[in-house]
Amino acid sequence: MLYPTRFAVILMGTGAPVGLLLGLLQPGMWLAGVAWIGACAALMLLDAVLCASGRSLNFEIAAPGSLAIGRPGEATVRAAFTGTFSPRTVDVALETNDKLLLTDDRTLAGVAGGHFAATFELSPLRRGEGVLQQLWMRWRGPLGLIWRQRNERPERTIPILPNIRAVRDEAIRLFSRDSIFGIKIQRETGEGAEFHALRDFQPGMDRRAVDWKQSAKHAVLLAKEFRTERNHQVIFAIDSGRMMSEPVAGLPRLDRAINAALLLAFVSLKMGDRSGLFAFDSKVRAASGAVSGVRGFTALQKLAATIDYSVEEANFTLGLSTLGGRLERRSLIVVFTDFPDSTGAELMIENVGRLLKRHLVLFVAMRDEELETLVRAEPATAADVSRAVTAAALLRERETVLARLRRLGVEVLEAPLDRIGPELVSAYLALKRRNVL
Repeated sequence: MLYPTRFAVILMGTGAPVGLLLGLLQPGMWLAGVAWIGACAALMLLDAVLCASGRSLNFEIAAPGSLAIGRPGEATVRAAFTGTFSPRTVDVALETNDKLLLTDDRTLAGVAGGHFAATFELSPLRRGEGVLQQLWMRWRGPLGLIWRQRNERPERTIPILPNIRAVRDEAIRLFSRDSIFGIKIQRETGEGAEFHALRDFQPGMDRRAVDWKQSAKHAVLLAKEFRTERNHQVIFAIDSGRMMSEPVAGLPRLDRAINAALLLAFVSLKMGDRSGLFAFDSKVRAASGAVSGVRGFTALQKLAATIDYSVEEANFTLGLSTLGGRLERRSLIVVFTDFPDSTGAELMIENVGRLLKRHLVLFVAMRDEELETLVRAEPATAADVSRAVTAAALLRERETVLARLRRLGVEVLEAPLDRIGPELVSAYLALKRRNVL
């Protein structure tokens, strides 16, 4: 694309009043204005011919593979001119979607040896997928009269992930404190325990671990020693519907759920288990198979960035039934969801009950601190009393739902919003100790 610079417009515009003035003073000189405009047009045409063409420009965009909320990154545009005439400067502009903020969306880069580089600071605003949508590059001709512009649509996608560094450090501390239970005496016989060895029975050991047959054979009291199985599956079922997308204490419940899920995924993968992610609202939005290792955690992080906020109601029948049909072996299913009242939770309870036939379900309930604050607040007006009564009724219905889940055999975790991640890790480690996975 070619268009005149501001200098060319001013230069050509000055010819009109000069020609008009000369025509008034000397009628034969009116052609001077036309000649001036014609000369400017000829110079602009010459500048366009000498200006480096768009085809002679080769460029690439270096962008981070992912970004975390609160941690800005940089995108760099590097390019080179292959023609004879290279401009001295190039004006570069970049456009992103609404999930990324550019501190300066336009920069002037100097050209040296036909090469230039322009750097843009990217600040992630919310979790999801940031997109570099549009790139503009323009440069002047040697005479400074013509702009040549090249437009590109790189469509570069950058996953924006939750910033889990702080809570992950705490999880590592919890994991290190409790990691000594990899080999231990079995306290509760059940699925998921592997026989390791026989050892002499010692005072204080569980008498149920005594192997009476081998003790009679060797005339020594022997006990069985078991090793915790390492290849469990931990699947995170995340409701991404309307209720979970509403903000609580400045952050959507969905972000808190993803944050806690990635935190536990990090710990479970470190312990040799396998983890998977499943998100749904009115339909399935994201699903991964069970992955293992450090590379698996990176894949889960990128998949979590694709889970967007939704205004649709969660379809528990479709979501949990689809998840149950995809799992071929017994798994720990960690369910993150929210419910407005006991009536709205009926379908959720029914479908969670179906999962219990084959799997162990851990239901994560985020404590609604806003309702608790309304209940505890000292009423000053009739409106305060009304709000407190309504909040108390909602909390009672919430407790009723959680009690029903416990009676079904669901492991229920209710924790404050700022402690949901570490509390979930502790619950997972407790389940590992009990050998119920």
